[in-house]
Amino acid sequence: MKTKNLIGLLLSLLIITGSVFVAVNGIGDENIGSAKDISLGLDLAGGVSITYTTVKENPTDQEINDTQYKLNQRITESGYTEGEVYIEGNNRINVDIPDVSDPNKVLEELGKPGDLKFVDSTGKVIITGSDVKDSNAIKDQDGLGYLVALELNSEGKDKFAEGTGANVGKPIAIMYNGQQIMAPIVSERINDGVATISGMTNAEEAFELATYIRIGALPLELKELRSNVVGAKMGQDAITTSVKAGLIGILLVFAFMIIVYRVPGVAASIGLTFYASLLIIALSVFNMTLTLPGIAGMILSVGMAVDANVIIFSRIKEELGMGKTLKASVKAGFRKATSAIIDGNVTTLIAATVLYIMGTGPVRGFAQTLALGIVISMFTALVVTRLILTSFVEIGIKNKTLYGVGRKAKIFDIIERKRIWFGISIFVIVIGFVFLPIHSGTEDSELNYDIEFAGGTSTLVTTDTVMFENVEELQAGVGELVTEATGDETPQMNVVKGVEGQGQFVIKTKDLDTEQGLLLRTALMEEFDIEPANIESETISATISSEMSRDAIIAVIVASIFILLYVTFRFHDFRFGVAAVIALVHDVAIVFAVYSILFIPINNSFIAAMLTIVGYSINDTIVLFDRVRENQKSMKRGDYRGVINVSISQTISRSINTSLTTFAMIFVLNLLGVASIKEFALPLMVGIASGTYSSIFIASPLWYLFKKKEEAKIQKAHAQS
Repeated sequence: MKTKNLIGLLLSLLIITGSVFVAVNGIGDENIGSAKDISLGLDLAGGVSITYTTVKENPTDQEINDTQYKLNQRITESGYTEGEVYIEGNNRINVDIPDVSDPNKVLEELGKPGDLKFVDSTGKVIITGSDVKDSNAIKDQDGLGYLVALELNSEGKDKFAEGTGANVGKPIAIMYNGQQIMAPIVSERINDGVATISGMTNAEEAFELATYIRIGALPLELKELRSNVVGAKMGQDAITTSVKAGLIGILLVFAFMIIVYRVPGVAASIGLTFYASLLIIALSVFNMTLTLPGIAGMILSVGMAVDANVIIFSRIKEELGMGKTLKASVKAGFRKATSAIIDGNVTTLIAATVLYIMGTGPVRGFAQTLALGIVISMFTALVVTRLILTSFVEIGIKNKTLYGVGRKAKIFDIIERKRIWFGISIFVIVIGFVFLPIHSGTEDSELNYDIEFAGGTSTLVTTDTVMFENVEELQAGVGELVTEATGDETPQMNVVKGVEGQGQFVIKTKDLDTEQGLLLRTALMEEFDIEPANIESETISATISSEMSRDAIIAVIVASIFILLYVTFRFHDFRFGVAAVIALVHDVAIVFAVYSILFIPINNSFIAAMLTIVGYSINDTIVLFDRVRENQKSMKRGDYRGVINVSISQTISRSINTSLTTFAMIFVLNLLGVASIKEFALPLMVGIASGTYSSIFIASPLWYLFKKKEEAKIQKAHAQS
């Protein structure tokens, strides 16, 4: 038996080693499955992202599709073969172009209408794109060849009649953006504004010509709603620091798990290594795009992977404390922990699914990596870690002290001081609201709305050396330059801490158009002698910023409703679900208060932080409620206070240990990360502390009050009967 289990353990370790090798090096020349092969979002890889809307309110499908085709043609002709153009809604078009060396050029060229002209052999312009009404590829009368049917508007009709009459038997060149597309021969004067162009050898050629004519004549005018320019070097710095922080954080987690849980901690560390490698392989194989909010999702999924192991090991220690054999304790530990792990992960998975379906951009990136991480973490905790730990026991590592024998939990009377716990939360939340009018008077705004929520342009500049130590020096150094380039008399500026040896500063202005943005970038490059890749800018109109905030709020509300329904179904008591959702809202309110009090910028990082807290909070509460559900079966009927106090006492070490490990990872990110990483690290640390607090001191007492109220109603009904 020992030999069989030893072989199984060695095979498992071999598979895990192989997965780590693939995650680091990949397979084949393209490094498939490795971190090198993961598609990076523009906020990490660098590039240009632009969202346009049509000035025309209700464009036709053909107009939108032609505009998409036109933009695709332009970025392809410019050499950006990996650029992507996609339609959003019925009047918006997004353009994403990675690895752009000269973003100024891209911003300047995209979005302008095409230049279409029909020119005779002498160079005289007969008609332009504004004279064309429509153009389509059709079959000829024999049904064997293809033609392009051309229809002109009233002004174009007269011009074309004159031009074709003067050039019968001669070619008229069709020019698009200065290049000749075709030069058909005029067979007769065309008076009715309807013509056909022959000479196409196949349907594809006819379609292409018809499209060129249409897009050159396109009546749609595009307006820039949002643009984001990220230097490749800045993205690389974000990746490098995140990877470094992640490795340090993981090593700290491993050390903690081994010190606290001993042999099970070793099994967990091996399982978590497998988890991390599988996550990297999956991101590569499924061609998922990793973004900064996606990194936040990965952090949360790592925390939940650790949490699953902590729940299991805490159960094993309890079973050992009751005098059971090691083998029986391991088996019972996994069995009893399974429901809590599944319920906690499924509720978070529900939130991730809703956010992915309803969210856009950064929200979807967060939800995608979180969902993937949750699925993989459940597999590694319930299958891989179990296999490894069972193998350890079977091959002879049976000293109970190496597994940590649990002691009888000291009972904490949390319910007795419920008013104190509620009071603390209310005090912090009220203080957050008190600061709103204070900031309104001192800062001209209740909250520190960044451009994602207020609209405007944010420009981040990185220099090789630290040029400005504080805001006053920065204002004196670039204030006049910014005002001259943008026309904004009161730009907001801030010095941020960059990577060691580098300087960084942020300039926030009104919503700049393309020309103003280019003027500012050019002025900064000339003033500081820096490369385009060292300037990152983002422009968001007030319209799209309000939509982003609205969509995020709606998504969180819908996710909360589905979580409430799931918890009610699983626990057969809607009071569990109501208490869990109230605790979730409590945590969001606490973090909001921190943003208010400290005047932290509210931007995409705010959304990512809030979403992470939602996932963490609900998981923590569900694990505690799972123990309450279990203890109800064996404790005195109606003793809700005793059930809650015992359940909290049994799980409080698990809550603290999970929070410490997740907190440690985010603390390292805050310590080493770039500015964009730091922005959501502090709120996340507050959210983790709040999530642990609310599970114990808010959700549990609330459930107790709900049950006592229910019992009072029942007793009253019995008395009346």
